[in-house]
Amino acid sequence: MEVEYVDSVLMYQRIWEGEAGDQMIVRTEYLEKIRPFIDTPFIKILAGVRRCGKSTILKMVVEELLNKGVAGDRIIEYNFESIQYEEIKTAAALYSEIKRRLPSSEKAYLFFDEIQEVEDWEKALNSFVVDFDVDIYVTGSNSRMMSSEISTYLTGRYIQFRIYPLSFIEYLEFRKHYFINTGDSNPSLTRNEEFARYMRFGGFPAIHLREFTQDEAYTVVKDIYNSTVYTDIVKRNQIRKVDQLERIVRFAFDNIGRTFSATSISKYLKSENRSIDNETVYSYLKNLERAFILHRCCRYDIQGKEILKTQEKFYISDTALRYSMLGYTSESVAAMLENVVYIELLRRGYEVYTGQLLGGEIGFVAIKQEKKLYIQIALQIESIQTEQREYDRLLKIKDNYPKYVLRTDAFAGGNYEGIQTMHIADFLLSGEY
Repeated sequence: MEVEYVDSVLMYQRIWEGEAGDQMIVRTEYLEKIRPFIDTPFIKILAGVRRCGKSTILKMVVEELLNKGVAGDRIIEYNFESIQYEEIKTAAALYSEIKRRLPSSEKAYLFFDEIQEVEDWEKALNSFVVDFDVDIYVTGSNSRMMSSEISTYLTGRYIQFRIYPLSFIEYLEFRKHYFINTGDSNPSLTRNEEFARYMRFGGFPAIHLREFTQDEAYTVVKDIYNSTVYTDIVKRNQIRKVDQLERIVRFAFDNIGRTFSATSISKYLKSENRSIDNETVYSYLKNLERAFILHRCCRYDIQGKEILKTQEKFYISDTALRYSMLGYTSESVAAMLENVVYIELLRRGYEVYTGQLLGGEIGFVAIKQEKKLYIQIALQIESIQTEQREYDRLLKIKDNYPKYVLRTDAFAGGNYEGIQTMHIADFLLSGEY
């Protein structure tokens, strides 16, 4: 296993956190979600793929507290990826450390970055809430941070926030910030050109604090991938057949937006003279989900209004992961467009499914409380037949929820029998939907 990625990842993380002279860029969307819960008895849990910006969001909350007049000695911060805290590996050790550092009478604010490195961390946090006057914020890069498992120890005492790489709106803000603060010449790309760049470069924040070339950006992304796979999957799950895991990753990346199963992966590996059972494939896919590398998208029966548990699709946490590992191909563009829309819908709080109709499929059905959206995605529509297919499927849905056809080619926009046609970039930049 290569270890060189560690220094590179930490270097770019320092750039992102402002330790290399950059001003921290506030991600307002997340701060506004967290702000109402400051000084409430809930443990605030921020979870997402590595290097998506969780640490910086913690720093934003720290800045918020300092601006409100909270004394610096009441703010206690730990980053468990640092060797400085290598000896704090158990809940008991963490409890002893915090008890020693807490101020005697005033409320303390505890910030724990990558808390999953501490065994049984939930027990320690629960004890802090019970025993001390504290306000707690934690981050983690494992989906167990977001699962029902933690409710055993933190019953009713936590609130979860999913953190994602930059949205297209945030990406444009980062680009604007870079050119204003560096004095570099702005290439003056059009909105569509910026969208194409966003598709290729992805949304990991550190990439957009410099004017990296594509090769340089993909070097950073590969390092993020390596640190995630080898730390959160291989090491944590004691996986010995790393080559087997990497082949499954490549298969999944190459089949984003397509239905596939453990059986199809097993057959693929057997064709390469590598035997693997379905249970092991399921385990590897689950580990990739837990590390937020992959997201499972189930099918939704639109007529029956029920979730189907077979033939799921998978999407990736950031498009640059796919391109950095497998390279760019024109055949991958349609799937990556789907991927961008899928992640954006998750970012906006929707549960997202592939819609199933008799005789056809709807790209996405997105549900959030009383809201529902139906979305078809087309790279381009070159014929009347293709156009009819995209619209006819949506017209078969006899309800009044919003319906969209999203595309990237030139078209006469507008509304067709209640179906709104939009450029994907416009959809990503639009307000609440």
